[in-house]
Amino acid sequence: MKKRFLLVCLAIVMVLSLSLSACGGGSDDEGSAAASDGDKIKVGVSMPTKSLQRWNQDGDNMKKELEAAGYEVDLQYAGDNEVPKQVQQLEDMISGGCKVLVIAAIEGDSLSTPLEQAKEAGVPVIAYDRLIMNSDAVSYYATFDNTLVGELQGQYIVDQLDLENQDGPFNIELFTGDPGDNNVNFFFGGAMSKLQPYIDSGKLVVQSGETKQANAAIEGWSSEKSQARMENIISKVGYAPSGGVKLDAVLSSNDSVAQGITQALLNAGFSEGEFPYLTGQDCDVTSVKNMIKGLQSMSVFKDTRTLASKVVTMVDAILQGSEPDINDTETYDNDPSDDVKNIIPSFLCEPVFGDINNYKELLIDSGYYTEEELES
Repeated sequence: MKKRFLLVCLAIVMVLSLSLSACGGGSDDEGSAAASDGDKIKVGVSMPTKSLQRWNQDGDNMKKELEAAGYEVDLQYAGDNEVPKQVQQLEDMISGGCKVLVIAAIEGDSLSTPLEQAKEAGVPVIAYDRLIMNSDAVSYYATFDNTLVGELQGQYIVDQLDLENQDGPFNIELFTGDPGDNNVNFFFGGAMSKLQPYIDSGKLVVQSGETKQANAAIEGWSSEKSQARMENIISKVGYAPSGGVKLDAVLSSNDSVAQGITQALLNAGFSEGEFPYLTGQDCDVTSVKNMIKGLQSMSVFKDTRTLASKVVTMVDAILQGSEPDINDTETYDNDPSDDVKNIIPSFLCEPVFGDINNYKELLIDSGYYTEEELES
């Protein structure tokens, strides 16, 4: 009887030991926020549109990187830059249990309602590439150095026209992006820091007279609207490849705008060898093909793989209760109308420019595109 009792006690101890061991089985994942409680933590990623190549790439890279890190990802695209849809999608992400939101806003100050909900729910927000304005719910900002983007574009025109040594005058027209996108202030401001001294001296002439950022802005970064504006300028000024006013350069803040300008110039009779120097940003497939054809001069390359990787490390740090890696705590005030600055801690990746001379090394050798993707 005593022996049977001892055997029963031993069996109970073994069962309890096995049970405790199973409960502690996640200890190997200690330090990984994504593996906590045995369930994947959900991260919401909100992109503005699927109609532009770069946002498809951003979303795909983000989802792939976050899933590789062990997170569940709710990736949503807001139709074709539809603000109400983005608002609804963010509200659904919050109610659906997302623990961090990564948001590329359509308009920098249009998300007050879901951001307030995120704040109340204790959900940190990372503004992605575009700074979210007029909200104290934004925790961090991840982007490229957008002033440098503009500086690269402006300096490219300065160098190609050899403005330091040539008397000119040279004719230039100015295009930037959506007025609701806070990045436009940095793109246009950076470019004009290089170009304005030559406009002031008369070496560069804006024949249309449309020199202000508000004149140059293209709503929604639309190719169609930039084409329409360029066609109006061509008609107004009389730009032509021969027998008219010569157009030497066009500043364009990104590729979708540059593509509209390209089409307007082609419609006006410009062909390879007759095009003005034309800038861009994002190295979209269409624009890289245009560079190869001689229809666009350069495009600033912002490797979204780099930005996606950085955001994943930021998400991981936040969910582990530590501070993400930050390299800018001075530049980005998301409420400039207020006397008290609200600087958003930011990480800025460095952009580079691509043109006909380095696009293979920059885009193909790095695995961003294949040669087949860039064939006409």
